[in-house]
Amino acid sequence: MIPSERASAAPIHHQARDHARPHAAVRARVDFAAVNRAALAVCPLVLGRILPGGKRDGQEYIAFNPRRADRHLGSFRINMRSGKWADFATGDRGGDLISLVAYTEDKSQVDAARLLARMLGVRS
Repeated sequence: MIPSERASAAPIHHQARDHARPHAAVRARVDFAAVNRAALAVCPLVLGRILPGGKRDGQEYIAFNPRRADRHLGSFRINMRSGKWADFATGDRGGDLISLVAYTEDKSQVDAARLLARMLGVRS
């Protein structure tokens, strides 16, 4: 299982939060490609954790958009091969799973990449 910060299950790798802001140069050294590759390798598990209640439809995962009062599956879709996602009702979209985590968790791209890396046990 891959935990999300808002998921109720205990995380695999629990780390205490460091509220101090790292230096900008340190924050910039995230291997986004490696994190995205690792996330795509287990994409259905990642999506099931960050977007519970969704369902698989071929190569797409259809889910409720947690950023709005979404009551019906259909408009929020993620391509499980590429990680590209879109909410066709609002026009929100992104090109990878890091941007999806940034969007759903309301985080920066760097913070989302680090969160996803921790979920997956990947060195970022």
